[in-house]
Amino acid sequence: MKLCFASNNRHKLEEIGALLGADFTLMTLQDIGCLEELPETTDTLEGNAEEKASYVWDRYHIPCFADDSGLEVEALHGAPGVYSAMYAGPHRSAEDNNRLLLERLNGKENRKARFRAVIYLILPEYRMKFEGKVDGVILHEPRGSQGYGYDPLFLPDGCTKTLAEMNLEEKNEISHRAGAVQQLVSFLKSLR
Repeated sequence: MKLCFASNNRHKLEEIGALLGADFTLMTLQDIGCLEELPETTDTLEGNAEEKASYVWDRYHIPCFADDSGLEVEALHGAPGVYSAMYAGPHRSAEDNNRLLLERLNGKENRKARFRAVIYLILPEYRMKFEGKVDGVILHEPRGSQGYGYDPLFLPDGCTKTLAEMNLEEKNEISHRAGAVQQLVSFLKSLR
């Protein structure tokens, strides 16, 4: 089955491509000729995922899915949440985002957090939402060079490695995105 993943994020494309496996052909926005920036104008992960998938479906009529994900930190009342990618500004710098997160957590004992991902799928006869999450804590300093975004600061519950210290296979066993994609794949396989 051919599916367009409505994202230009190469890290997400790698992660999801590895999770989908050989039963699916993953097309990128470039593959379908979509070169414009997708809208993300809502204040929820669910709303942004649906908005991006609907944008692709309405203009290209190709089975597609989109995701939105965010880091929700308990002591910051769920921030950065839906604004995770632009936490430190519209330039979307992971280093600046991580620095700001550590500044805002400075002196706070509660460092509980969770990554949450929402996938919105559009097929001709279906519109479905899938959600994955992983709980953990925010460390006081980054560890690891793999992964991206907040991965160097996030230590999943029950793990000794941050997401940035894990290889792709290890990360895909526990990540929030992997949880949502596994639900997506199970649903797609059930259609056969």
